[in-house]
Amino acid sequence: MPTFTATDGTELAYHVRGAGKPLVVLPGGPMRASAYLDDLGGLTAHRRLILLDLRGTGDSAVPADRATYRCDRLVDDVEVLRAHMGFDHMDLLAHSAGGSLALLYAARYPERLARLALITATPWALDMPATAEDRLAAAQLRKGEPWFEDAYPVFEAWLAGTGDFDPAFEPFFYGRWDAVAAEHSALADEQCNDEAADLYFAEGAFDPPTTRTALAALPAPVLVLAGELDGGPRPDLARRAADVFRNAESAMQPGAGHYPWLDDPEWFVDRVAAFLDGSSPSLPSAE
Repeated sequence: MPTFTATDGTELAYHVRGAGKPLVVLPGGPMRASAYLDDLGGLTAHRRLILLDLRGTGDSAVPADRATYRCDRLVDDVEVLRAHMGFDHMDLLAHSAGGSLALLYAARYPERLARLALITATPWALDMPATAEDRLAAAQLRKGEPWFEDAYPVFEAWLAGTGDFDPAFEPFFYGRWDAVAAEHSALADEQCNDEAADLYFAEGAFDPPTTRTALAALPAPVLVLAGELDGGPRPDLARRAADVFRNAESAMQPGAGHYPWLDDPEWFVDRVAAFLDGSSPSLPSAE
């Protein structure tokens, strides 16, 4: 397992999968070990994935200063990884909450990015949250599912702040609730650092006006991909996030939830690989 040392001395781990041109990958959670990303539905057939375990997650060490879990404090870990790998420029993919880390990295180190893919990433760093209304509207799309009647009330209560997180509503995060999705969901508890997650969005992590200004000048092409059935972000929010950049495209994966590489790996890999290669997608985005 390869490692490198962050500027504060914390030993950080990353995992390499596949072959070909490298793609640095930032996990979501927030602060979930990169193992849940696996091979991103087979993207390893096109790219060599460099999956970072953020500090305090997976095989990376717990930092001496827990305040370094804050999203903006993690930006330099990404930059040290880039330098450690010897990349002058890099393609970067970020999932979910990792998208805000990628946005802050792009704002601070725009010259280091070749291409940026944001996968079902709510743009918290731009002060564009997924609202409870967004999530409930997406949940309503699942009315025909056999688990809906039991799951919806507890999901609604959680979003209203009157209930706890309940595994009963995990199906809302997947476009297809089957054995694969259930197994993927069941691993979350052991893969997440709850203390780090609580600090990831701590006060001071984001300066949306400054970040917006920097990203408006970002020369790198950007893909903002949303799942049709995902509530965070919904496709409309993803399109609005894409408008922040001068050179961005948005895509909606049909029938997908928050983990689109599980719902339709072929569609996902085709679309993302085409973007990373700078070619036209061979599948429609159904936008």
